[in-house]
Amino acid sequence: MIKVGILGYGNLGRGVEAAVKMNSDIELKAVYTRRDPSTLTIKTDGVPVKSTDELDKGQEDIDVLIICGGSATDLPEMTPKYAALYNVIDSFDTHANIPVHFENVDKAAKAAGKIGIISCGWDPGMFSLNRLYASAVLPNGKDYTFWGKGVSQGHSDAVRRIDGVIDCRQYTIPVPAALDRVRNGENPELSTREKHTRECFVVAEEGADLARIENEIKTMPNYFSDYDTTVHFISADEMKRDHSGLPHGGSVIYSGETSDGTKHVIEYSLKLDSNPEFTGSVIVAYARAAARLNKEGKTGAMTVFDIAPAYLSAKSGEELRAHCL
Repeated sequence: MIKVGILGYGNLGRGVEAAVKMNSDIELKAVYTRRDPSTLTIKTDGVPVKSTDELDKGQEDIDVLIICGGSATDLPEMTPKYAALYNVIDSFDTHANIPVHFENVDKAAKAAGKIGIISCGWDPGMFSLNRLYASAVLPNGKDYTFWGKGVSQGHSDAVRRIDGVIDCRQYTIPVPAALDRVRNGENPELSTREKHTRECFVVAEEGADLARIENEIKTMPNYFSDYDTTVHFISADEMKRDHSGLPHGGSVIYSGETSDGTKHVIEYSLKLDSNPEFTGSVIVAYARAAARLNKEGKTGAMTVFDIAPAYLSAKSGEELRAHCL
């Protein structure tokens, strides 16, 4: 059995918990929280909720710590910190900052003899793999990634960090005309703004400066500044009624040639009822890989690019060759 701990019990933490239940070779040992553990009730019977103070001692009986924090402020601090104590995995999704995050985790993990898998989920993660595979097979081509329509957990979390915001759901929406041009193999040059729009539904504190909040959202670098963004202020009741789900999805489309005029279009797409549950499922598969690789003596930071697919599966090599190859 691979023993895992979950740090953070928000939407993603609950998604990871659900995924663990689907994997017979993985056991949830504890959930760790920065809150008062007595205030938290989880869905797995017999599993303790502990303070992060216990984690900090470096003595917890876990093979992998799954860190379910936000990319804006939590993961840049948490993942290197805990990579110095445990094998760790996160879903860091601020694409522009991945190289720096990788270096920070790599340094901590190598010094401790641990593995730190970063940026694991469906994008970055599964979509990243499909961009790599397509470009390797068709070097003369171009990739396009479209997200949504769906709720972005990372972007919603970033808005919730703004002073005066109680809650937020941020929807990423592909521009239909751009999607059609790519699927037709036109290989258009598209700006970030031409590919997607963003729509935010925000519950603000009573008396908050709504104009300031809207401006902070629309000008936030790496999240909204490069997009046409619409902000709606709604009540908590409206949020609960109309935006309680967390669907998402999207497509990676690659168009390339093998000879002059011989075109090929590769498309990988996802339609997800629950973004956090699917993300949690990807993370749990890579947590299995982290435990196996560290047992083999591997250390340092890794991404999905560095890990062979067989490490993700509970099936043996013989089973994979017989049924999946």
